[in-house]
Amino acid sequence: MNESGVVAAPTERVLDLFHGVRLTPTQRRIAHCLVQHAGAAAYLSAAEVAELAGVSQPSVTRFAMALGHDGYPALRRRLRELTATGAGGPVDTDNELQRAVRTESGNLDRLAGQLADRERITEVGALLAASRPLPVLGLRAAAPLAAYFAFFAAKVHPDVRVLDDGGSLLADRLEQAAAAGATALLAFVLPRYPRETLDALREARTAGLTVVAITDSPVSPAAEHAEVVLPAAVGTDLVFDLHTAPMTLAMVVLQAICDATPAETQARLEAFESSAARRQLFLG
Repeated sequence: MNESGVVAAPTERVLDLFHGVRLTPTQRRIAHCLVQHAGAAAYLSAAEVAELAGVSQPSVTRFAMALGHDGYPALRRRLRELTATGAGGPVDTDNELQRAVRTESGNLDRLAGQLADRERITEVGALLAASRPLPVLGLRAAAPLAAYFAFFAAKVHPDVRVLDDGGSLLADRLEQAAAAGATALLAFVLPRYPRETLDALREARTAGLTVVAITDSPVSPAAEHAEVVLPAAVGTDLVFDLHTAPMTLAMVVLQAICDATPAETQARLEAFESSAARRQLFLG
């Protein structure tokens, strides 16, 4: 049960296993695999988990021990406890569309709990506000979120650069941003994790940029390449993913950027409103 009194979904309960544990990149791959296959993983052998995650069987054993268990069988028993459906609870009469929406409510509740740590998000806001220019990366499914964030960020930040196309030019644009004075990159990294996105994060690190990643899980593949990981769960109950929580987190990050430079933010907003009134941009 989470802070709101709502029974947590199996994937959330599995995620709780990894909170506060420093995992190696290989262990993050195993953790991500367990989260993605929360129901089935509890009944797989160590060898099957290793094959699913693309790692060695000893790595799975070491992973279990890193979580405080004496081996994988003990971890598997714990996974079964976490993913078992409890009996005697209220009967679920929702249809699949209602369940999808209610899951999003749970994702937002979880995000709200994470934001109790104001200091961390404040530091992220200051880091991104100081980057001039500020490159914002989002490829494929993440491109609309990057564009949405950048649309509003451009009203309070002098130079926001959206990177929403892959290919060889993407590395060029990252290098150009760094040469122009950028010190940080905000990246949206969402399932199914485009290979080009992870390549771009490596390029950004090579160019000297501090990578802040908004992604779906603390054990997302982005965690291996980002200095700061901001997780916001993605809804998976419909044919295509729901990005309610990542979009909300994007706006929270933008608020932190505004809070980092209040005088500049106010001046830029007033200038925009004056320009909008002069050009009669809006009806209301």
